[in-house]
Amino acid sequence: MAEFEVATGAAELPAGDDRGRGAAVRTAFEGLLQIRRLMNTGATDPGGVPAEWERRQPVRAVALALEAAGVPPSAVDAEGRRTATGYCLGAAERTGAVRVEWLGPPGSGAGYAAEEALRNCADVLRRLGWDALEYRGPRRHRYLEVEPPPAPGGGG
Repeated sequence: MAEFEVATGAAELPAGDDRGRGAAVRTAFEGLLQIRRLMNTGATDPGGVPAEWERRQPVRAVALALEAAGVPPSAVDAEGRRTATGYCLGAAERTGAVRVEWLGPPGSGAGYAAEEALRNCADVLRRLGWDALEYRGPRRHRYLEVEPPPAPGGGG
């Protein structure tokens, strides 16, 4: 069985059919929630805060959360041309933070849809205990910076 690969939006879409992919995403996300319940035993809501695994691999964790919520990932082809409109993740400048952009192929209107799409991404992630702030970069390009809240005991 092939290893499950998250869709970050920065590469080609993972291979496989849509139903099989959907099932794999649901299974992986349920596993993530189980990790939260097992690892966050001291939390008021153990499923409501990122676990240590997510803190160590924030891009993977955020990608899984977004895809499990039905938010589409962007993608590029083998030559690096954008082929799908959706979220695109990468490491932010701050350690442990994730940059979330809304990107699409030329002419797709992704820039116009970015405000609402990123607001939806932020809502999904906040419900799962992540901190998400919207910023504007050069040419008013919108993006989110997402990070887990400080770890209990100040170890964040």
